[in-house]
Amino acid sequence: MAKHPKFFSAFLVLLILLIQVFAEAALENVDGGGETGALYKKYHNSKINCPHACAKRCRSASRKNVCTRACGTCCMRCHCVPPGTYGNRNACPCYASLRTHGGKPKCP
Repeated sequence: MAKHPKFFSAFLVLLILLIQVFAEAALENVDGGGETGALYKKYHNSKINCPHACAKRCRSASRKNVCTRACGTCCMRCHCVPPGTYGNRNACPCYASLRTHGGKPKCP
């Protein structure tokens, strides 16, 4: 092998890339655990457009500015906003678990 170090290096790089492809494919096929896992996968996206998602969430709120500001903070921390204008918190556990200093739910 000492005569062909370039061939060995190329083979090693190719082998590592192949292992990585199979590992990523295996992770995509892992089931999230039923319906809640499907909801988590559907609504948990690291590249979420927080201003748009919060505008949709707060469109029927009586205090839109307060709702949008709180929702924006929660969205930036959790990368997730539950669907609809109210409820559906089981779709985003992080969003539902955030609390104010007084112990009340932070996210609208």
